[in-house]
Amino acid sequence: MRTNLSSQISLNRVSPKYYKPENAVERSVLTRCEKVPTDIYETMEEGVQHIANEITAKIQERQREGKFCVIGAGTGASLRPLYAELVRKHKDEGLSFRNVVIFNLYEYYPLASEGAGSSFSQLNDLFLSQIDIDKQNVFTIDGTIPQEAVIEYCRLYEQRIQTFGGIDIVLMGIGREGNIAMNEPGSSLSSPTRLILIDSTSRAEAAHNLGVDNLPPCSITMGVATIMAARKIYLLAWGDDKADIIKKAVEDKVSDTLPASYLQMHNNANVCIDLAAASHLTRIQRPWLVTNCEWNDKLIRSAIVWLCMRVKKPILKLTNKDYNENGLSELLALYGSAYNVNIKIFNDLQHTITGWPGGKPNADDTYRPERAKPFPKRVVVFSPHPDDDVISMGGTLRRLVQQGHEVHVAYETSGNIAVGDEEVVRFMHFINGFNQLFDENSNETIKNKYAEIKKFLAAKKEGDMDSRDILTIKGLIRRGEARTASTYNQIPLNRVHFLDLPFYETGKIEKNPISEADVEIVLQLLRDVKPHQIYVAGDLADPHGTHRVCTDAVLAAIDIEKEAGAEWLKDCRIWMYRGAWAEWEIENIEMAVPFSPEELRAKRNSILKHQSQMESAPFLGNDERLFWQRSEDRNRGTAALYDQLGLACYEAMEAFVEYVPL
Repeated sequence: MRTNLSSQISLNRVSPKYYKPENAVERSVLTRCEKVPTDIYETMEEGVQHIANEITAKIQERQREGKFCVIGAGTGASLRPLYAELVRKHKDEGLSFRNVVIFNLYEYYPLASEGAGSSFSQLNDLFLSQIDIDKQNVFTIDGTIPQEAVIEYCRLYEQRIQTFGGIDIVLMGIGREGNIAMNEPGSSLSSPTRLILIDSTSRAEAAHNLGVDNLPPCSITMGVATIMAARKIYLLAWGDDKADIIKKAVEDKVSDTLPASYLQMHNNANVCIDLAAASHLTRIQRPWLVTNCEWNDKLIRSAIVWLCMRVKKPILKLTNKDYNENGLSELLALYGSAYNVNIKIFNDLQHTITGWPGGKPNADDTYRPERAKPFPKRVVVFSPHPDDDVISMGGTLRRLVQQGHEVHVAYETSGNIAVGDEEVVRFMHFINGFNQLFDENSNETIKNKYAEIKKFLAAKKEGDMDSRDILTIKGLIRRGEARTASTYNQIPLNRVHFLDLPFYETGKIEKNPISEADVEIVLQLLRDVKPHQIYVAGDLADPHGTHRVCTDAVLAAIDIEKEAGAEWLKDCRIWMYRGAWAEWEIENIEMAVPFSPEELRAKRNSILKHQSQMESAPFLGNDERLFWQRSEDRNRGTAALYDQLGLACYEAMEAFVEYVPL
């Protein structure tokens, strides 16, 4: 069973010439916009193996010299596969760490103890406890020391590093704000090891990586100056959610607002990334600016859209001069004139627009995104949380129902951790009041449960896990909201499915890995419905990772059916949507469903049925807009982009990309 298929989704075929230059001259041409040596690997696994081999060589070189190899080690998610590979090398290839000295890059502060929830405990679990390192050679920052002792403690930590001759290798990831170790934006180049306040974005990311629901507000972190004094620095990043920050760190100017950009000033730093994390680098996203291109339809579309935005013209007004002055003369040579390229891309984009997401019956579907037959279609919309369906594709959902298709919505998780305690109190007030008014026997069970929950919530501290009863109530609240929204969208309740995938039910931010039980639940629904269309979350930048796991469960089930030769799958198309966190790049959009101001208002009403996810929702993130506002802005933005390119002007659009089973 393949449960990692989402990681193999490739929207664009990137030519190896852009990331595997054959010689130093080619590399210098390709990387002219990059200010840090950056190695791009096809996969995370390839990158990890290469870095592990280099670290192994350095450790063994130091062994031959009879010296220590001093490593500064972080604990971000990007480092986990590297530690796993180093552990494998120790166990399978006999790599010894007896001469290795480890300095932990940061620790959270204040900690009640050095146990669970600490940076060092994770480093120990993932790496140190599984190798033959001498415990006397492991140094970490103590997160339990009194505040008045922190400054002196940090000075001594720096001094300890110097007694070993400085750091040979630093291993670290990059945070969403460009932080390295826990050096937040604003950290100076000369900053030493010190106590620092962690911002909310870094705390949320770190909490997710550690698998805890709450972290202390501060960290004691190795300073930028200490890191920059290392003889070698590796910065690792994997996945498309790192693409934006990697581009800024590698290509933008050095700035204290982006601490990772300081690596541009180091004489032996390497940024190591996979193709997904490299997707916004100039040589990958805009290769025509640095080299000759291997043109395909998507790259041409990307280039023309970029040119339109640059010269502020719609597609059909672009001229030969526009192409020549902006590095796209190759396209003129290929197509003969600007007009020929313009009309090709205009038509390509025009053909993505459809008001019939399920296919238009009795119509020529040659240039339509969806086929006309069969009609009506059986449709399954998979929603990771109980509101992603309406946030991501609420307009398309209503259109499918109104056009007569048999629409099923499958809510993959209960969403119970994303409900505030005040919602539980509100519902319990209602239940208790209802019981007192209408139950002459005054049900003691409800009264006792009401008192028990009130007592629990009164004693609950920030970061405490909910009881199973409270999680159940929170799940019921979200089910009720989902049913209300489905009814509003005229979806019969017998077509509303609550899958409650087991991986989610931990009661914590950290979820269990996907399992066969999760896939089996999805598989059973698909076999029951035998859909002609499947809609699945392609928004893999969801900060808590639930979307990715849910998508993996669906893709794994589809993969099983494909291997089994299921007849229904041969007549099924799979469309990926995006939601509150991002939108598809226009060069990748294969179906764009427009809707009117009235339909956009109806979509907003659908989202508003999920009352627990409005102002009080726990996971709105740093974006202060509510989910309905994010959704509307995103949909209007897509429509505005099509308008700017000279296509039809609509109020809003939802965009989709087709997934073809691997």
